[in-house]
Amino acid sequence: MPFSADHAVPALIVKFGDYPLHHGGVGAIRSLGRLGVPMYAITEDPYTPAASSRYLRRAFVWPTTGTEEPDRLVEGLLRIGKRIGRPAVLVPTDEEAAVLIAERQKELGDAFLFPRVEAGLPRRLASKQGLHELCVEYGIPTPAASFPQSYDDIERFARTARFPVVAKNREAFVRRARPAVNGTTRIASREVLLSLARDWGERPGVILQEYLPREEAEDWIVHAYFDADSNPRALFTGVKVRSWPPHAGMTANAYVVDNPELADLAARFIKQIGFTGIIDLDLRFDRRDGQYKLLDFNPRMGAQFRLFESEAGVDVVRAMHLDLTGRTVPEGEQRAGHRYIVENIDLPALLAYRRSGYTTPHAPTRASGTELAWLAGDDPLPFLTMLARFVRPGAKHLYQLWRTSRRGNGGG
Repeated sequence: MPFSADHAVPALIVKFGDYPLHHGGVGAIRSLGRLGVPMYAITEDPYTPAASSRYLRRAFVWPTTGTEEPDRLVEGLLRIGKRIGRPAVLVPTDEEAAVLIAERQKELGDAFLFPRVEAGLPRRLASKQGLHELCVEYGIPTPAASFPQSYDDIERFARTARFPVVAKNREAFVRRARPAVNGTTRIASREVLLSLARDWGERPGVILQEYLPREEAEDWIVHAYFDADSNPRALFTGVKVRSWPPHAGMTANAYVVDNPELADLAARFIKQIGFTGIIDLDLRFDRRDGQYKLLDFNPRMGAQFRLFESEAGVDVVRAMHLDLTGRTVPEGEQRAGHRYIVENIDLPALLAYRRSGYTTPHAPTRASGTELAWLAGDDPLPFLTMLARFVRPGAKHLYQLWRTSRRGNGGG
């Protein structure tokens, strides 16, 4: 490595909610742990893949749902900070954690290190409506969207909408407490939409979005870390080959692909809104009009962040730790052609994509290297733990997601 991390400053993986099979957290533990950074993590129980990593100094077992009162979550983080005994860099892995840290940074600032950002900005970016409004304000292409406030609004939308449409939960936190849909849901017809909407209550917490036809689109990813002046200290672009659930869920297979146009779009937008910290963007290139349309803005590290590493050995989590500890973030080109595979979801995704008609012409024909989400020769236990926990509940979860997708498409 052309750099060294500050071994006196630990890091804490922060997650709220019950999702023990999270490869992003394992990736962050390994990434900083291999540099000698003392690593800690919040886990659901002592037997998660993250808790079994050789690079984890201690797992703080704290089952949460993501629906707790913010005061309770802050108190829990401060208790953990006291146990660590020195300020640690916070690495949030979900929107709820990122929003809480930003909104309660005054209380958390003495016990932890994290990028200082305008308090309300991460919540606005994590909100589908808030993001859409920012895109319109700053001229960033994004799919057309509607934000119904009642069932009557949905009925009016359905009379003139062009189907299929996409439904998403509108806000962070609310998606866990009162989810309207299980993730991004493609809705094939007016009848299916009205049927689903009957279960969404008087104030449906959804966004109804224009559907970008998969046969006319290509999915792209931007991961980056921006410093206190909203300048990119590490910025990467890649193309998503497969996700699970298909076309709407977590990245299962992706490649690093140089895309200066996309990098410039992301850097310009971040500068305009004044964000600082790690970002994970999902964009869809619409071949019909030649535009990259921003679908999701995650104001935190993405689960697939280890796809991206520069030739200097920097990923976004390492860049953040180096910057927050006052060290130089070395420059370097991204490893074009590198591939990332999430072993437990890529096989079902591969089978689904064979029937979808989706293509990724920008994906290399051959990978220059491959990183697996779970399996690592120097840290095998997270992979084995994942297998043990995945076989039954994991397969059941994949099946439920598939059933949800079929229901949204009007299937039986």
